[in-house]
Amino acid sequence: MLDLIIIGAGPAGITAAVYAARKKMNLLVITNDIGGQTAWSGDIENYTGYQFVSGPELVAKFEEHLRKYDITLKENEPVIELIKRGDVIFVKTDKGSYEAKAVIIASGKRSKELGVPGEKEFKNKGLTYCATCDGPLFAGKDVAVIGGGNSALDAALQLMKIAKSVYIVNVASGITGDAIMLEKLANNGNVSILNNSRVIAVSGKKFVNSIRINSGQEEKEVPVEGIFVEIGLIPNSGFVKDIKKNGLGEIEVDNYNRTGVPGIFAAGDVTDVPEKQIIIAAGEGAKATLGAFRYLSKIR
Repeated sequence: MLDLIIIGAGPAGITAAVYAARKKMNLLVITNDIGGQTAWSGDIENYTGYQFVSGPELVAKFEEHLRKYDITLKENEPVIELIKRGDVIFVKTDKGSYEAKAVIIASGKRSKELGVPGEKEFKNKGLTYCATCDGPLFAGKDVAVIGGGNSALDAALQLMKIAKSVYIVNVASGITGDAIMLEKLANNGNVSILNNSRVIAVSGKKFVNSIRINSGQEEKEVPVEGIFVEIGLIPNSGFVKDIKKNGLGEIEVDNYNRTGVPGIFAAGDVTDVPEKQIIIAAGEGAKATLGAFRYLSKIR
């Protein structure tokens, strides 16, 4: 019987694990990957202590810190079910089943899909959801970034140094990302912003060669060889059945990161905590472990 199982190893999960290890809790971390969305980030300039760090570099630091402790880590093991019976919480994955007195859900979010013709056919054939991962493959090519928030701007900032030209296709009337990021893009001649524009189809032969855009009054074909989808994220909360979630599928938590089920806590982007930022997720992970430790001290 474990004291604590942490589901996820992004900023929230890793921080939760470090705090749990320091409290000498008997714990297990189950995750699909290490780093979560942070690994997809390009330039990070707002994480305290680092004036500048890339996403992969920050993930390496997170992992280095995690592995300093004797923490059992199960990677590439998706959780498919979470059930509490009596005082025991059962976590079932595609490879096994585990039991604990407390659980922290820190499973994060995943990219939202466009849901248009051609998307599934050309996934990983010119269409991708990670500029950090796949951007270098499109050196010297015309590409499109779909979205208008910080994730889209971050992708465009990475791609403008690599690609021949970058189209930002934004369904809203204006960009909603940070002004400082928009200023950096505005100073680059190979970036074009198409507001009030919606992608309605992805086309190509073996690989992507164009997107079809509806701008309200007209439709047009834009030739591109790469498409980076950055239109938002969906919580990885599908395995959570008997815990209250909001309309977006985010797990509802209180100030102590408690869900409505005693012993089950949640932290980071999978929750309804406002502002999805790396530093906020890390802080929430710390809070969740402190809450779990307090809970365990009362039931022992």
